[in-house]
Amino acid sequence: MHDHEVAIVRRFNRTYTPRIGVLDDSFLGSGLPLAAARLLFEIGPDGATVLSLRHRTGLDSGYLSRLLRRLEAEHLITVGPDPADRRRRLCALTAAGRRRWAKLDARSDAVAEHLLEPLDDAQRARLAAALATADLLVRAATVTFDPVDPTGAEATDAMGAYFAELDVRFPTGFDATGALGPGAAAMAPPSGVFLLARDGAGARAACGGVQRHDETTAEVKRMWVDPAWRGAGLGRRMLAELERHAAALGYTRAVLDTNSTLTEAIAMYAAAGYRPTRRYNDNPYAQRWFTKDL
Repeated sequence: MHDHEVAIVRRFNRTYTPRIGVLDDSFLGSGLPLAAARLLFEIGPDGATVLSLRHRTGLDSGYLSRLLRRLEAEHLITVGPDPADRRRRLCALTAAGRRRWAKLDARSDAVAEHLLEPLDDAQRARLAAALATADLLVRAATVTFDPVDPTGAEATDAMGAYFAELDVRFPTGFDATGALGPGAAAMAPPSGVFLLARDGAGARAACGGVQRHDETTAEVKRMWVDPAWRGAGLGRRMLAELERHAAALGYTRAVLDTNSTLTEAIAMYAAAGYRPTRRYNDNPYAQRWFTKDL
């Protein structure tokens, strides 16, 4: 990390925070400090569980509880058991809370419009594009790579989205029969691993797995990045995490296959040090095969 990069981020923070009311005692005239106002906004008209609020805001449970009690004391929210799962606590806006939320939402729009107003159309488009990139990369910095059960619901949902994309992209479509649920068990411990990448709010960003090919060789499988996350480098990070896990399992080599249609994946594998190799399986969709020493 370079000092000038750190300095740019710090300068942006100093420039931006006063202009959006972060330093005010009452954020956007809401009568609440920033943390409480943000919490109210995250609860929103649809409500939210306490657990999801902790994930979205990154607040520790003690501070979050104090903020929730303040919002309850001001009759802006209610907190009670979730009807869908009584083990969870659900936060909901009161009528007063909905009015405060609507005012906060409108004032947030007004602040954004005020920031954009002095700029011409080209500058606004440039700023919007820059902030979209910054938002993606800042969220990418919060992503964790967590081992999950490859036969479980989360893994099945992620691989299902991946297979649906392959079905559209492959000229012959993609038949996922037998690839989900029990069909993914080869990526389970002790000989394999399946990773789910999630952002700080718990949203799925990418997935990938490793399974045993032979005594010394791991096969990388089901690597996929959600389209909303592409361009943030998560594919390279997922591949590096899978290699790290494969090495920890005792493998000294990795292999993988892919379809020639997936040109971006092929370029990433080459950049990561994978070399073309001969066919090593009977996958009907595979057209390119690669290997790398770990």
